[in-house]
Amino acid sequence: MTSAWSDVFLGVIALATLVMALVQVGAIVAALRLSRQAQQMMTSMQQEIRPLVARVNAIAEDASRTMALVAAQAQQVDRVITDLSRRTDETAAVIQQAIVTPAREGAAIVAAVKATLGALRGLGQGAPRQGRHAEEEDPLFIG
Repeated sequence: MTSAWSDVFLGVIALATLVMALVQVGAIVAALRLSRQAQQMMTSMQQEIRPLVARVNAIAEDASRTMALVAAQAQQVDRVITDLSRRTDETAAVIQQAIVTPAREGAAIVAAVKATLGALRGLGQGAPRQGRHAEEEDPLFIG
């Protein structure tokens, strides 16, 4: 009887091993199917993402070109402002030489003419009056 029970237990073990093998094969088949689906999904996503990546790259290149143009324009504006400032300084110097310097010289000539006329008037009236000077000192005299 032991041999009969041994055969039964051996059959149960064989059946359990067969079931485990079938479960493992099923799990492997399911994993392969899942792997294929994941790979197909990845391929599909890559195909959908490629145009987006290309657009992002194009936008980045456009932005880079735009920034280069902006930098060049900023340099040109800086040069124009520097040139304008230099020309303004030169113009101010020219105006000063053309107007202010002759005006000062003219003012000096007018002052000289006034001084000459004042001196001539003083000569025409004679010597300066001493009486006025004496009148100013009289109130101060205590004696």
